[in-house]
Amino acid sequence: AGQSRRSAEAELSKAFPAAAIAALEADMTDENAVRSALDSAEARLGPCDCAVANVGSGTGPAGYELSAAQWSSGLATNLNAGVLLASAVLPRLAARKAGSLTFISSIVGVEAVGGPIPYVAAKAGLQAAAKTYSRQVGGFNVRVNVVAPGNVLFPGGTWEKKLGERREFFENYIQAEVPLQRFATPAEIADMVVFLASERAAFVTGATVVIDGGQTRSF
Repeated sequence: AGQSRRSAEAELSKAFPAAAIAALEADMTDENAVRSALDSAEARLGPCDCAVANVGSGTGPAGYELSAAQWSSGLATNLNAGVLLASAVLPRLAARKAGSLTFISSIVGVEAVGGPIPYVAAKAGLQAAAKTYSRQVGGFNVRVNVVAPGNVLFPGGTWEKKLGERREFFENYIQAEVPLQRFATPAEIADMVVFLASERAAFVTGATVVIDGGQTRSF
C-alpha cells in the first residue's frame, strides 16, 4: 500500500507540477482512521472543499444463502466506508457553509442487473443515504450527490479479467445490453464527478447520475 501511495503521489506531482498534492492511506472502514486521514489532508492542504467516497468492490459470493460474515464484509466495504467518510466530512463542510460530497455507487443499486447481493444492497443504501444527507445539509449550502457507473474497462480491473477469460461472451453481452455497445472509460466517470464538485453544479444535490451507456431501463 505504501508503494502504491508513493507511486500515485509521484505520478500526480509530475502531471500537475503546480498543484499541492498529499497522498495518504487509511482503512476507510475504520472510523478513527478516516478522521485521522481527513485531519492530515486538511493540515497539509487546507480546508476540504469537496470529498469523493470511492471505496468499493463488486466481488463477493454468489447466491442468496449467505453468512453473517459475508454480509458484514460486503457492507463494510461498499456502504460503511462511504458513510463513515460522510460522518467525518459533512460537519466540516456544514460549518463552513460550502462544499460537496459525491458517492460512487453502481447501476446495481438502481436496477436489478446482477451482482453479489451484499454489494447490491450496499450501493442502493448509499443512494438512499445520499438523498437523506442532501436534505439534512442543504440548508448549510452543502451538496451531496451520487454517480452510478455501468461497466468501466481499465487495466487491472474486473472487466479486463473477465474479457481475458471469456472475451467473446462478454463482448456479446455488452453489445446486447448496452445501447452504446461499449465500455465506459474511467475518464468519462471522472468528468461527471468533477462537474458535480464544481460551481457549475451549484443547484444539483440529492441526485443519482447514471453513466451506463443506456444499459438501465428505468426512467
